[in-house]
Amino acid sequence: MSSASLAFSRRAHAHPDPARIASLSAAIALNLAVVLIASRPLGPTQLSPLRQLQPIPTIRLINPPAVFKAPPAVELKPLLHAPAVVQPHPHALPVSHPVVIPSSEGHVAAIPTTTPSLLPQATLTDAVAAAPVEASLAYRVAPLHFPIQALRQGMHGTVLLRVLVDENGKPLQVTVERGSGYALLDRSAREQVLAGWRFQPAMVNGHAVRAWARVPVNFDLQE
Repeated sequence: MSSASLAFSRRAHAHPDPARIASLSAAIALNLAVVLIASRPLGPTQLSPLRQLQPIPTIRLINPPAVFKAPPAVELKPLLHAPAVVQPHPHALPVSHPVVIPSSEGHVAAIPTTTPSLLPQATLTDAVAAAPVEASLAYRVAPLHFPIQALRQGMHGTVLLRVLVDENGKPLQVTVERGSGYALLDRSAREQVLAGWRFQPAMVNGHAVRAWARVPVNFDLQE
């Protein structure tokens, strides 16, 4: 470095620039003003926007629940029972045990040919014109054919029929009261009795009357 440059540098350090000093002073003063403004406490006018932003909690009073009165007590009264009605018991009719009459195609349970005792003597006249009576009837004709399909399938059993017989001994109505366990045998027994069987009619006071009778039909493979 030349001697002229060194001399100029020394003079610059010995005599600072006034413009530079003024700018530094202004900067320091500005910073102090900012610090003083920031450190001042907030006034009421400045705090009002902050207070408006915070919601004020409200207190609500809860009304106590209403007190309900208990309902009045219900008085229970005993139920009145109707008087029991005594039903008269009908007199049971005597039942005769069937007698098995063998045939070439099966067994038919027949009843002895005796006139059944139906009603007391005092009511015999009224019974003639009344509904059909219950009786045990004897057979006149009782053909029985074993169904071929039942024979092939080994079906057997006894069918108990309830038969309505007219004054001439002809079946008018036949229903199955107790089946054999095979619908084929039950149907065959009903159709055969209704089509070809004939009975001794029931007699009341010397007159033939309609009567209901229980008729067993036996389908036996051994015979």
